[in-house]
Amino acid sequence: MNRLYNISRSLHGTPVILARKGMKMSQECGPVENAMRKGLETNLSPIHLEIINESYMHNVPPSSETHFKVLIVSPKFEGISAIKRHRMVNDVVKESLNGAFVHALSLETKTPSQWDPEYKVDPSPKCLGGFGK
Repeated sequence: MNRLYNISRSLHGTPVILARKGMKMSQECGPVENAMRKGLETNLSPIHLEIINESYMHNVPPSSETHFKVLIVSPKFEGISAIKRHRMVNDVVKESLNGAFVHALSLETKTPSQWDPEYKVDPSPKCLGGFGK
C-alpha cells in the first residue's frame, strides 16, 4: 500500500497531518517510516514533509519498509547545495534508523522559497527487477 503522510505547518505553526486522497487517517505507518519522520522533523524542522513508502512496488514481502521517496521542505536548506541537503537528510535517516535496512531512498529537498504548495510528487516507475524477474 502506498502510504503518504504530509506534515505542513498551519498559520500558527502547529503541525497539520494530511493524508493522500482516498487514504484513511487511521492507517498506521510502520516503524521505519515513523523513525525517519521523527528524525527529520526533529533535526530539520520541515515546513512540509512527505514520506512515501514505495516498497509495495517491488518484489518484497508484504508490509515491507525498504523503498521510500521523501519530499522535504526546510529553511535549514537555505544557501546549501542539493548534494549537501541530500547528505543532511541521509545522515538524519541513518541515525534515526539505528541499523534498520532501507534499500532505496529517493529525495527531493527544497527551501521554502523553492517549494510550490501545488507540487505533486511523481510516482516512481514500476520495478523491473528482483529475484530473477
